[in-house]
Amino acid sequence: MPRIKLLDDDDLPPETLAQVKALQAAGRDTALTRGLANAPTFFKNYFSFYLPARQGHSLDEALIELVRLKVARLNDCFT
Repeated sequence: MPRIKLLDDDDLPPETLAQVKALQAAGRDTALTRGLANAPTFFKNYFSFYLPARQGHSLDEALIELVRLKVARLNDCFT
């Protein structure tokens, strides 16, 4: 069970809802986006950093994914 409320479609701002729909259409998980949407300012700032980093502009994507999985495992998060 998540500790942070994952916002439903009806509770998301239009631009966030568009991101969620795009993720769903691509078969991707929307939990991170729905959770961060609880704090709109943080959400905007996070993705201005995260997307360039995640797209391999600062670290290799494979390394980022391995770190993400390790952190999840250390926190008993099985996503």
